[in-house]
Amino acid sequence: MATEEPAYTVTEESAPFELRTYQPRIVAEVVVSGSMDEASSRGFRLLANYIFGNNTAGGGGSEKIEMTAPVGMEPRSEKISMTAPVSMQENDGRWRVSFVMPSHYTLETLPRPNNAAVTIRQIPETRYAVIRFSGLTGADKVAEKTADLQEWVAGKGLQPVGAPELARYNPPWTLPFLRRNEVMLEVQ
Repeated sequence: MATEEPAYTVTEESAPFELRTYQPRIVAEVVVSGSMDEASSRGFRLLANYIFGNNTAGGGGSEKIEMTAPVGMEPRSEKISMTAPVSMQENDGRWRVSFVMPSHYTLETLPRPNNAAVTIRQIPETRYAVIRFSGLTGADKVAEKTADLQEWVAGKGLQPVGAPELARYNPPWTLPFLRRNEVMLEVQ
């Protein structure tokens, strides 16, 4: 099964780098602390709890949101596919972990989280510089790819906005050489 990804257009490509313009999208997110691995695990569990039914849908009940990877389930209500990637962004030792919601939802139709730690927000059209890489996403490799991306952005004369984000597209059991990872940096 294909997993929906956020819609974007590539405005420039120079492998492994791209400039992309993302369409507006809705994310469910949490802010957690700890190492990158601890925050990833804790954030993922909190968001998974939301999409697996700890929410309140329009009719008053909960609505299960199916993730095609890494977990599958048989929903008892409307079948909803979650999108890839899972994104992380660090700021002062705290990490924002987010899932992009399926594109057919609006802020009004998306089930409300029952856990106050999970927030929903709309992100407007956004331009990102991106570097794509495979393998594991350890802190050293992510730092190396982030430095490569920042150097490319500076060489293009682009102005970064905010902190870089790590985007992971595959479930943890995917062989490292088959994994798709990206470091994304919003640019003006």
